[in-house]
Amino acid sequence: MAKWGEGDPRWIVEQRADATNVNNWHWTERDATSWSSDKIKNLMLAVRLESEEGTCEVTEVGKLDGEASINNRKGKLIFFYEWDIKLNWTGVSKSGVKYKGYVEIPNLSDENDPSEVEIKVTLAKDEPDTNLIGLMRTQGVHHIREAVAQYISTLKTEFTQGMILPTENGVSHSEVPPIKQKAEKNTPQTSKIKACQNTGVKIPTCKLTLKETFLTSPQELYSVLTQQELVQGFTHAPASLTAEKGGKFQLLGGNVTGEFVELVSCKYLQNYAK
Repeated sequence: MAKWGEGDPRWIVEQRADATNVNNWHWTERDATSWSSDKIKNLMLAVRLESEEGTCEVTEVGKLDGEASINNRKGKLIFFYEWDIKLNWTGVSKSGVKYKGYVEIPNLSDENDPSEVEIKVTLAKDEPDTNLIGLMRTQGVHHIREAVAQYISTLKTEFTQGMILPTENGVSHSEVPPIKQKAEKNTPQTSKIKACQNTGVKIPTCKLTLKETFLTSPQELYSVLTQQELVQGFTHAPASLTAEKGGKFQLLGGNVTGEFVELVSCKYLQNYAK
């Protein structure tokens, strides 16, 4: 059993700054729904404007349905948020007459830029016409859109603190510096040393063989595994391949790569199936 602090490779994870998620490789998720709800309410309730016509302000967040989360995969943050918002606003004219209305934001989501978010301003039922509705549809919408942009900005900066874990000394251990090779004739001993330098810590491996049974004809199976369009349909992901001996293939968006070692004809497969 190795002792703590002696630098044994078996302790490499415990000694790293990012030991809980080495090199930020694993998928981690943080729920931002509650935080987002509070942030949106605070930003919207701060909307207030005035002009020669009078004053308008958002007085209540009547509806706030949705969710938000942030995912970290391989050191990259992926944001998801989708909200259906309804605000109550109150206007007071210069003569002191009060008016009530609503602001609807039916789809505040990560698919739209703040400038593209739909914002609808209306008067409450039975309210008389007023120039304040025009004020809300111009300056009011502008202020609400700024609040939306501020929410998205703080979600991507303030709330994400600590999601991407630092590596030891701020350096990613996945980046191995290149080893300069001297131009010299290798002896068996020097070749062995260089092989160890390039390999690093030895990890036990094993050979894995899989056997699958497909309930289809040999010809259809051959086509599904060798035609790019059918491969993409079968895996439900991007793929590229060259179906010939020695040809390369990439499946599942590049997460699986390999080479065709041998391709057996459909005719042979049909005979084999008999």
